[in-house]
Amino acid sequence: MQEIKSRLLKQLDQQIAAAPSPVQAACFKAKRAMLLARHGALVEAREELTGLHQLAFQHPHPEIGAWLHMAEGLMSYYTDFSASTQDKVQRAYAIAKSVGIGEIEALACAWLAQLAYVRHDLPAMLAHVRTCLQTAAPEHRVARSRACMCMGLAWHYAGAQELAQPWYAKARAHAAAEGDDATLSALMYNMAEMRTAEARRLALAAPAQARPELLLGVDSVRHYDAAVGAAAMAGLTPVLRAQILAIQGDYEQARQLYEEHLPLAMSRGLERLGSSLLADLAWCRINCGQREHALHQAREAEIELDPRCDVDDRAATHSRLAQVYAALDDQANAQRHTAAAEREWAEFARQQQSWREQLAAAALTPS
Repeated sequence: MQEIKSRLLKQLDQQIAAAPSPVQAACFKAKRAMLLARHGALVEAREELTGLHQLAFQHPHPEIGAWLHMAEGLMSYYTDFSASTQDKVQRAYAIAKSVGIGEIEALACAWLAQLAYVRHDLPAMLAHVRTCLQTAAPEHRVARSRACMCMGLAWHYAGAQELAQPWYAKARAHAAAEGDDATLSALMYNMAEMRTAEARRLALAAPAQARPELLLGVDSVRHYDAAVGAAAMAGLTPVLRAQILAIQGDYEQARQLYEEHLPLAMSRGLERLGSSLLADLAWCRINCGQREHALHQAREAEIELDPRCDVDDRAATHSRLAQVYAALDDQANAQRHTAAAEREWAEFARQQQSWREQLAAAALTPS
């Protein structure tokens, strides 16, 4: 395991050593396991949790149980973005609420907000964020930073980047105050991903201009992770870099990165985004002279188009496939995908407007 240089990890180690009771020590160990998972150190996190499960079996305690459900939820999330994450975090919340453990209530709500954002259930996300911010004590910065990041991402997705910035800033402030490098890494990655998605939308509509800040953003994530020992995004940042290179017309480098890293990224839970990334790879192959391979890749992208996929990713898939088929002189398929892309982009614009209205109506403020 790469050495994790985290102030929060050192603090947890000190709290474990100084804990006045086995129960409190176990709770700190569960927090430590969650932090390890968020850093991508899944083997070490599992070892920690195995010992805690044995302790909980011998000496049942609701607080240990709640922390264990929370930790197992994060293990599922960082292993493969499993659907079981929701059930485990929801169970942690239920136990914490029943016995009045505010820290776990707030943290579970923050992660339920994250999961709601991922599936684009905005009303649920807003409800969980509201509960988190109402429940979290000022010192519950891990929960607050996650909730604030969700709000920033939601505003950004809605096309209101200027309204996302205060939430991003508050998320960063909470994480920095806590020494939570894992959250800072996640924030950097997600912001870079949102900027890349925005650039992709523009590039699919018109020839792209050079955007050196996009590569600087993803490289910053990589360098930061290397400095603090974070590995949770290690399999995803190369794919993000490939997207940027494809936008900027560096098709050979993009193709190589996609070929090397896309299979792992899809196995890690990004299969619902696979269609747009495979379509991107097909476009790279076209521009690298691999026409036959591009055709097979385009057909695979169509097969992989998932109804659960975000509407902008569906639109991007169709837009890119229209370009691929046009380059292959298949005008019928090019026109079919062009028409589908127009419908999806129109739906995306409606969704953005709806999100802006709902976010404004919620009247939440960063805290």
